Amino acid sequence: MTKTAVVTGASSGIGRATARRLASEGFDVVAAARRRERLDELAAEVPGVRPVTLDVTSDASVAELAASLDRCDVLVNNAGGAIGLEPVATGDAADWRRMYETNVIGSLRVTQALLPKLVASGDGVLLMLTSVAGLVSYEGGGGYNAAKHAQTSMTEVLRLELCGQPVRVVEVAPGMVHTEEFSLNRFRGDADRAGKIYQGVPDPLSADDVADAIAWCVTRPAHVNIDRLVIRPRAQAAQHKIHRVTP
Repeated sequence: MTKTAVVTGASSGIGRATARRLASEGFDVVAAARRRERLDELAAEVPGVRPVTLDVTSDASVAELAASLDRCDVLVNNAGGAIGLEPVATGDAADWRRMYETNVIGSLRVTQALLPKLVASGDGVLLMLTSVAGLVSYEGGGGYNAAKHAQTSMTEVLRLELCGQPVRVVEVAPGMVHTEEFSLNRFRGDADRAGKIYQGVPDPLSADDVADAIAWCVTRPAHVNIDRLVIRPRAQAAQHKIHRVTP
Protein backbone atom coordinates (compact mmCIF):
# COMPACT_ATOMS: atom_id res chain seq x y z
CA MET A 1 0.00 0.00 0.00
CA THR A 2 1.24 3.48 -0.85
CA LYS A 3 2.26 5.47 2.20
CA THR A 4 0.74 8.87 2.97
CA ALA A 5 2.84 11.85 4.03
CA VAL A 6 1.34 15.06 5.42
CA VAL A 7 3.40 18.23 4.99
CA THR A 8 2.25 21.41 6.74
CA GLY A 9 3.25 24.83 5.46
CA ALA A 10 3.45 23.33 1.98
CA SER A 11 2.53 26.41 -0.03
CA SER A 12 6.10 27.75 -0.23
CA GLY A 13 9.74 27.26 0.68
CA ILE A 14 10.87 24.11 2.45
CA GLY A 15 7.34 22.75 2.77
CA ARG A 16 6.64 23.05 -0.94
CA ALA A 17 10.00 21.50 -1.83
CA THR A 18 9.39 18.66 0.64
CA ALA A 19 5.97 17.90 -0.84
CA ARG A 20 7.56 17.67 -4.28
CA ARG A 21 10.38 15.48 -3.07
CA LEU A 22 8.24 13.04 -1.10
CA ALA A 23 5.89 12.68 -4.08
CA SER A 24 8.91 11.76 -6.20
CA GLU A 25 9.78 9.14 -3.56
CA GLY A 26 6.39 7.49 -4.13
CA PHE A 27 4.37 8.90 -1.24
CA ASP A 28 0.82 10.12 -1.53
CA VAL A 29 1.43 13.64 -0.27
CA VAL A 30 -1.14 15.75 1.50
CA ALA A 31 0.12 19.30 0.99
CA ALA A 32 -1.47 21.45 3.68
CA ALA A 33 -1.36 25.23 4.14
CA ARG A 34 -3.57 28.32 4.26
CA ARG A 35 -2.96 29.53 0.69
CA ARG A 36 -5.08 27.08 -1.25
CA GLU A 37 -4.40 28.62 -4.67
CA ARG A 38 -0.69 27.87 -4.32
CA LEU A 39 -1.43 24.33 -3.22
CA ASP A 40 -3.70 23.83 -6.22
CA GLU A 41 -0.86 24.98 -8.50
CA LEU A 42 1.50 22.50 -6.83
CA ALA A 43 -0.98 19.64 -7.17
CA ALA A 44 -1.47 20.44 -10.86
CA GLU A 45 2.29 20.25 -11.41
CA VAL A 46 3.16 17.24 -9.26
CA PRO A 47 1.38 13.87 -9.50
CA GLY A 48 0.65 12.37 -6.11
CA VAL A 49 0.06 15.67 -4.32
CA ARG A 50 -3.35 16.40 -2.78
CA PRO A 51 -4.02 19.97 -1.61
CA VAL A 52 -5.74 20.57 1.73
CA THR A 53 -6.47 23.96 3.23
CA LEU A 54 -5.04 24.10 6.75
CA ASP A 55 -4.55 26.73 9.44
CA VAL A 56 -2.42 25.20 12.20
CA THR A 57 -3.62 27.88 14.62
CA SER A 58 -7.21 26.60 14.35
CA ASP A 59 -8.44 23.55 16.26
CA ALA A 60 -11.31 23.12 13.79
CA SER A 61 -9.04 23.28 10.74
CA VAL A 62 -6.64 20.68 12.16
CA ALA A 63 -9.53 18.40 13.16
CA GLU A 64 -10.93 18.65 9.63
CA LEU A 65 -7.54 17.65 8.21
CA ALA A 66 -7.34 14.61 10.49
CA ALA A 67 -10.88 13.53 9.64
CA SER A 68 -10.09 13.67 5.91
CA LEU A 69 -7.24 11.14 6.15
CA ASP A 70 -7.60 7.39 5.89
CA ARG A 71 -4.01 6.96 7.05
CA CYS A 72 -0.87 8.90 7.87
CA ASP A 73 2.57 7.32 7.72
CA VAL A 74 4.72 10.46 7.78
CA LEU A 75 4.01 13.86 9.31
CA VAL A 76 6.31 16.77 8.51
CA ASN A 77 5.55 19.63 10.90
CA ASN A 78 6.98 22.43 8.79
CA ALA A 79 4.54 25.32 9.31
CA GLY A 80 6.15 28.15 11.26
CA GLY A 81 8.29 31.20 10.72
CA ALA A 82 10.01 34.19 12.29
CA ILE A 83 8.86 37.75 12.81
CA GLY A 84 11.19 40.64 13.55
CA LEU A 85 14.76 40.97 14.74
CA GLU A 86 14.23 43.36 17.63
CA PRO A 87 16.05 42.93 20.94
CA VAL A 88 14.12 41.48 23.85
CA ALA A 89 13.90 44.93 25.47
CA THR A 90 11.79 46.30 22.62
CA GLY A 91 10.23 43.15 21.17
CA ASP A 92 6.50 43.09 20.47
CA ALA A 93 4.66 40.57 22.64
CA ALA A 94 2.18 40.04 19.80
CA ASP A 95 5.02 38.92 17.51
CA TRP A 96 6.32 36.53 20.17
CA ARG A 97 2.81 35.16 20.69
CA ARG A 98 2.28 34.65 16.96
CA MET A 99 5.60 32.80 16.56
CA TYR A 100 4.84 30.56 19.53
CA GLU A 101 1.31 29.88 18.36
CA THR A 102 2.46 28.83 14.89
CA ASN A 103 5.75 27.06 15.53
CA VAL A 104 4.93 25.38 18.84
CA ILE A 105 1.19 25.16 19.43
CA GLY A 106 0.57 24.59 15.73
CA SER A 107 2.95 21.63 15.75
CA LEU A 108 1.29 20.39 18.94
CA ARG A 109 -2.19 20.54 17.41
CA VAL A 110 -1.23 18.66 14.27
CA THR A 111 0.83 16.10 16.18
CA GLN A 112 -1.98 15.34 18.61
CA ALA A 113 -4.50 15.03 15.79
CA LEU A 114 -2.42 12.71 13.61
CA LEU A 115 -0.47 10.70 16.19
CA PRO A 116 -3.09 7.92 16.41
CA LYS A 117 -2.81 7.41 12.65
CA LEU A 118 1.00 7.42 12.81
CA VAL A 119 0.86 4.69 15.47
CA ALA A 120 -1.75 2.71 13.53
CA SER A 121 0.46 2.73 10.44
CA GLY A 122 2.89 0.40 12.20
CA ASP A 123 5.86 2.47 11.05
CA GLY A 124 5.11 6.16 11.51
CA VAL A 125 7.59 9.00 11.21
CA LEU A 126 6.95 12.28 13.02
CA LEU A 127 9.38 14.90 11.73
CA MET A 128 9.75 18.36 13.24
CA LEU A 129 11.33 21.00 11.04
CA THR A 130 12.99 23.18 13.67
CA SER A 131 16.07 25.38 13.25
CA VAL A 132 19.55 25.87 14.59
CA ALA A 133 17.84 28.84 16.32
CA GLY A 134 16.39 26.19 18.63
CA LEU A 135 19.88 25.04 19.59
CA VAL A 136 21.89 28.28 19.82
CA SER A 137 20.52 31.70 20.74
CA TYR A 138 21.59 34.93 19.06
CA GLU A 139 21.02 38.66 19.51
CA GLY A 140 17.77 39.78 17.95
CA GLY A 141 16.42 36.26 17.89
CA GLY A 142 14.60 36.32 21.22
CA GLY A 143 11.08 35.40 20.17
CA TYR A 144 12.11 33.02 17.42
CA ASN A 145 14.80 31.41 19.61
CA ALA A 146 12.23 30.89 22.35
CA ALA A 147 9.72 29.29 19.98
CA LYS A 148 12.23 27.02 18.31
CA HIS A 149 13.82 25.97 21.61
CA ALA A 150 10.32 25.00 22.76
CA GLN A 151 9.70 23.03 19.56
CA THR A 152 13.04 21.24 19.96
CA SER A 153 12.17 20.38 23.58
CA MET A 154 8.75 19.06 22.51
CA THR A 155 10.46 16.83 19.94
CA GLU A 156 12.80 15.41 22.56
CA VAL A 157 9.92 14.74 24.95
CA LEU A 158 7.89 13.02 22.22
CA ARG A 159 10.79 10.68 21.50
CA LEU A 160 10.89 9.69 25.17
CA GLU A 161 7.14 9.33 25.52
CA LEU A 162 6.75 7.30 22.32
CA CYS A 163 9.61 4.92 23.07
CA GLY A 164 8.26 1.42 22.39
CA GLN A 165 5.62 2.68 19.96
CA PRO A 166 6.02 2.15 16.18
CA VAL A 167 6.80 5.83 15.58
CA ARG A 168 10.14 7.42 14.89
CA VAL A 169 10.61 11.03 16.05
CA VAL A 170 13.01 13.04 13.92
CA GLU A 171 14.24 16.63 14.14
CA VAL A 172 15.73 18.43 11.15
CA ALA A 173 17.36 21.72 12.15
CA PRO A 174 18.51 23.85 9.20
CA GLY A 175 20.88 26.77 9.35
CA MET A 176 20.95 29.49 6.71
CA VAL A 177 18.40 28.64 4.00
CA HIS A 178 17.57 31.10 1.24
CA THR A 179 13.89 30.77 0.38
CA GLU A 180 11.61 33.25 -1.29
CA GLU A 181 9.64 34.21 1.81
CA PHE A 182 11.28 33.39 5.16
CA SER A 183 13.39 36.54 5.62
CA LEU A 184 10.90 38.66 3.70
CA ASN A 185 8.22 37.69 6.21
CA ARG A 186 10.61 38.22 9.10
CA PHE A 187 11.21 41.79 8.00
CA ARG A 188 7.56 42.42 7.22
CA GLY A 189 8.04 42.71 3.47
CA ASP A 190 11.22 44.82 3.53
CA ALA A 191 13.10 43.24 0.61
CA ASP A 192 16.28 45.27 1.19
CA ARG A 193 16.66 44.10 4.80
CA ALA A 194 15.76 40.54 3.85
CA GLY A 195 18.35 40.49 1.08
CA LYS A 196 21.16 41.67 3.35
CA ILE A 197 20.90 38.49 5.40
CA TYR A 198 22.32 36.53 2.46
CA GLN A 199 24.52 39.27 1.01
CA GLY A 200 27.94 37.92 0.08
CA VAL A 201 27.19 34.41 1.34
CA PRO A 202 28.32 31.88 -1.28
CA ASP A 203 25.70 29.17 -1.79
CA PRO A 204 23.37 29.28 1.21
CA LEU A 205 21.15 26.23 1.49
CA SER A 206 18.12 25.99 -0.77
CA ALA A 207 14.70 24.60 0.08
CA ASP A 208 15.55 21.59 -2.09
CA ASP A 209 18.65 20.89 0.03
CA VAL A 210 16.53 20.66 3.17
CA ALA A 211 13.84 18.63 1.40
CA ASP A 212 16.54 16.17 0.37
CA ALA A 213 17.60 15.80 4.01
CA ILE A 214 13.98 15.32 5.12
CA ALA A 215 13.37 12.67 2.48
CA TRP A 216 16.52 10.80 3.56
CA CYS A 217 15.43 10.81 7.20
CA VAL A 218 11.90 9.53 6.60
CA THR A 219 12.99 6.78 4.17
CA ARG A 220 15.48 5.06 6.50
CA PRO A 221 14.65 1.47 7.53
CA ALA A 222 12.02 1.21 10.26
CA HIS A 223 14.56 0.44 12.98
CA VAL A 224 16.72 3.50 12.17
CA ASN A 225 15.84 6.79 13.88
CA ILE A 226 17.64 10.01 12.97
CA ASP A 227 17.25 11.85 16.27
CA ARG A 228 18.51 15.21 14.99
CA LEU A 229 20.01 16.28 11.70
CA VAL A 230 21.66 19.71 11.66
CA ILE A 231 22.21 20.98 8.14
CA ARG A 232 24.04 24.19 7.27
CA PRO A 233 25.75 25.62 4.19
CA ARG A 234 29.53 25.25 4.13
CA ALA A 235 29.79 29.03 4.52
CA GLN A 236 28.11 28.91 7.94
CA ALA A 237 30.28 27.39 10.65
CA ALA A 238 28.03 28.63 13.45
CA GLN A 239 25.29 31.19 14.08
CA HIS A 240 27.89 33.93 14.49
CA LYS A 241 30.49 32.62 12.02
CA ILE A 242 29.49 33.10 8.38
CA HIS A 243 31.85 33.47 5.45
CA ARG A 244 30.93 36.35 3.18
CA VAL A 245 32.56 37.33 -0.09
CA THR A 246 33.27 41.04 -0.49
CA PRO A 247 32.33 42.36 -3.95
